Amino acid sequence: MGKQAKVLSTKDVKRVLQFISANNHAARNRAIFMCSLLGGMRACEIANLQVVAAIDSDGEVRNEIYLSPLATKGNKGRYVYVSTKLKQEIARYIAAVPPTHSHNKLFYSQKGAIAGFSPNTITQLFGQIYKESGIDKASSHSGRRTFLTALAEKGVNVRVIMQLAGHRSMATTQRYIEANPEMIRRALELV
Repeated sequence: MGKQAKVLSTKDVKRVLQFISANNHAARNRAIFMCSLLGGMRACEIANLQVVAAIDSDGEVRNEIYLSPLATKGNKGRYVYVSTKLKQEIARYIAAVPPTHSHNKLFYSQKGAIAGFSPNTITQLFGQIYKESGIDKASSHSGRRTFLTALAEKGVNVRVIMQLAGHRSMATTQRYIEANPEMIRRALELV
C-alpha cells in the first residue's frame, strides 16, 4: 500500500472551510467536503450520490443514505449513516442550491445537473481545495481518514468504525486509523 492520505488537524479543517467560504461554489464545495469529513464518504460515492438517495419525498435529509453498488468501491452497496451535523450541512446546501430532479446527482459541476461530477473530477476538486488551502499531503481520502481516526480517538469500537466505513475487513479499517501521540498518551492514562 502506498503513502496514505493526510489525517486533517482541527487547524487544517478550519483552513479548508475558510478557503471554501471565500471562493466560488462555497455551498456545494462545503457540502462535498463535509460528506467526506463527517460521513466518511469516498470521492466516488460523493460523485455518484443522487438526490433521491440523500433527500426524502418531504425534502428532508435522510438518516441513512443508501449507496447503490454502482456508486461504491467494489460494487457493494452500503449505507452511510448521517449524523445531525452532516444532515445540517446537506440541508444548508440544498437550501442554497435546490435540486431540480430527484434522479439527478446531488452535486454537479458547471457542466450541469444531469451529468454531475465524475469520481475523477471530485478527486481533482479535493486536490485543488487542499492545494489552495496550503495543506500538503492531503487528498480526496483525507476527510475519510480523518473521520475514521476521529471515531477511534473517541473510543468507538473498531467493528462500529468498520461498519461506518463500509469495509468488509477489520484489517482495512485499521489501516485507515492513525495512531497519533495524543491518542497514545490518553491510552496510557487508562492503565
